[in-house]
Amino acid sequence: MATYDPFRDLDRLASSLFDTRRGPRRMPMDLYRDGDHYVLTADLPGIDPGSVDIDVDGQLLTIRAERTLHSGDDVKWITREREGASFLRQLNLGQGIDTDRISANYNNGVLSVTIPVSEKAKPRKIEVTSDTSQHVLQTHESRADQEEPQPIEQ
Repeated sequence: MATYDPFRDLDRLASSLFDTRRGPRRMPMDLYRDGDHYVLTADLPGIDPGSVDIDVDGQLLTIRAERTLHSGDDVKWITREREGASFLRQLNLGQGIDTDRISANYNNGVLSVTIPVSEKAKPRKIEVTSDTSQHVLQTHESRADQEEPQPIEQ
């Protein structure tokens, strides 16, 4: 059982009164490219998967999540340091993303969003062709004693 510390309660009260982060909190995230898709991972511990909302509007990806703390009516708190909070993160996807195939998975407090690169934006090889047929050039001489012009092969 934890020992009672009145200064901890005063510190928590002061923090709650003067906390300037009343709005949505930022979630820590990583973003990397793996082959032909990007992978975004974000830490969202204690989040109910049903509260996670991911929207794509044009090229803007928005992730929202809510952590709500439930308590019974007959609960007597000894200490309460966890807070309910809302989280928000917005990313500009830029061009070359296949927004129709974005997928997401939430497992063990980590949200993973897979963002595929569109077919148009993938690197591709350009085939070089050449015309292998021989061009025939004709010469014209001004001398009257010469036969018909002969073709010259290149």
